[in-house]
Amino acid sequence: MFFKKDEKSSMEQEIFEQAAVLDNLLKTHVNDNNYILFDIPTDIKKIVIVASGSSYHCARYAADLFGNVADIEARAMYSSEFLLKSVVPHASDILYVFITQSGETSDTNNALTKAKEFGMRTLCITNKKDSTIWQAADFKIDCCAGEEKSIAATKSLTTQMLCCTLLVLKYAAHKGIDIAPYLEDLKALSNAVLDTYGLHNEIKKVAKPLSKFKNLVVTADGISYAIAKEASLKIKETSYINVYSNILGEFMHGHVAVLNNHIAQIHISVDDLSYTAIKNLNKIQEDYNPLLCIIGNSNEKVEADYNINISCESEIVKIFCIVVIIQLLALEIAKCLHRNVDKPHGLHKVVK
Repeated sequence: MFFKKDEKSSMEQEIFEQAAVLDNLLKTHVNDNNYILFDIPTDIKKIVIVASGSSYHCARYAADLFGNVADIEARAMYSSEFLLKSVVPHASDILYVFITQSGETSDTNNALTKAKEFGMRTLCITNKKDSTIWQAADFKIDCCAGEEKSIAATKSLTTQMLCCTLLVLKYAAHKGIDIAPYLEDLKALSNAVLDTYGLHNEIKKVAKPLSKFKNLVVTADGISYAIAKEASLKIKETSYINVYSNILGEFMHGHVAVLNNHIAQIHISVDDLSYTAIKNLNKIQEDYNPLLCIIGNSNEKVEADYNINISCESEIVKIFCIVVIIQLLALEIAKCLHRNVDKPHGLHKVVK
């Protein structure tokens, strides 16, 4: 065991810092009159978000949110994928957003340089002021997360997500959309995360059986898919279990055959399960009967082995709570396997 009984890893400490850092971030970027303080270019009709790792999952979340809330077309791209393209989206009404915890991610920095070569305006979201990307971007947003020591992104991810949420709301307000209800919801975010911490013991009970599997699949639909991808990465990098994610509907097209092996399924659902999701989950249970854990909203028509959920009226706030749940689940699976979550073998973190 790498940690003594009462000793907490940096990952665990940073998971439990999130309620405070998210509250601080809101107070930094939103004033008492509910005005979002950072600057943006206003003549924008399309958004391209470029990032790697957990930051890319934040980008996926943000791309969906731009469409759902601000009615702006947005897409997310991996930094390395962007660099390989000979032609990238380029027009005067496009804003490129680059997300990186350290501001020193080489692929993301090179992608920003490439976007500038096409004459694009750029905005960075980073946890490090005066980093390479901070100096290079035309517009910039500080995540205000403080130093993150653990390899696995936790507080840096949720602060990136909150920065992206505020960016979406800033554009929505510019288009005349009333964002006051969203900002009121976000004022409850810190307390909702505190409530999520109260699920820790329940999460430990789910982690133990999941840790016995060498293969896991994480499924989701809609905006929940970004969180499924993050859950997959968190468990991989902390526990070394073979985990992959898939949109539930797509999973049914051939991919479902992997359940012929000894494999468990985690399904993430921020919203109520749709008729199609219920049908697909029941079909999987009927044909393969994997151990099924639903994180988020379940349904009495689906017989899940485990359900971890938190009551929350705001979809956006609930997304943050589910991210915290999957962080704690990854942590506890890794503990069951006696992994050193702060120093996973072969992984390194840029913390400049």
